[in-house]
Amino acid sequence: MPDTTLEVAAEARGFSSIAGVDEAGRGPWAGPVVAGAAILDIANVPVDLLNALDDSKKLKPHSRADLFEQLTDCSAAYLGVGQCQVADIDIHNILQATMMAMAKAVADLPLTADYALVDGNREPVLLCPLETVVKGDGKSVSIAAASIVAKVTRDNIMADLAKEFPGYGWETNAGYGTPQHQTALRHLGVTPHHRRSFKPIQQYLRR
Repeated sequence: MPDTTLEVAAEARGFSSIAGVDEAGRGPWAGPVVAGAAILDIANVPVDLLNALDDSKKLKPHSRADLFEQLTDCSAAYLGVGQCQVADIDIHNILQATMMAMAKAVADLPLTADYALVDGNREPVLLCPLETVVKGDGKSVSIAAASIVAKVTRDNIMADLAKEFPGYGWETNAGYGTPQHQTALRHLGVTPHHRRSFKPIQQYLRR
């Protein structure tokens, strides 16, 4: 389970507004990539909420949604969201679009971060010092909170897009290349929300 070790270490070095940063949606064939950022005033976050935070991928959908609502309602949690659309992904590639979304999420925070803990091993360009943390959403409560923000926000976006483009199953598969999604691509074709730079979508376009 994530804890506050990395946040406490950063505070010991003189930082006070420490943002966790994570993304959701690098692998799907459709939809934006979304990043979340979270600054937690750890001393004032309810203990039950703090202890429940975890890597969003390990949480059941209803638990993620509940924690997202608690974080949104918590006055000691400061949240930011950034996203890059399919056009950005196709122009810049998914890695660069992810880095751009992370920078947008940090810029969207209601507090200015003076340090960032970023999930993964790649550094986005931020206006503050940072450290990358491999599998950080399982190590840092701030990154875990950011992962929940990113995942729930993106899932909601995909559920809305599913209403506009029914049949692909985006409300449940979030744009990943599931059998239902593949079948819909064969019968319904490629939508404006599909990532044309991804090889599977290129194959459907050639058909």
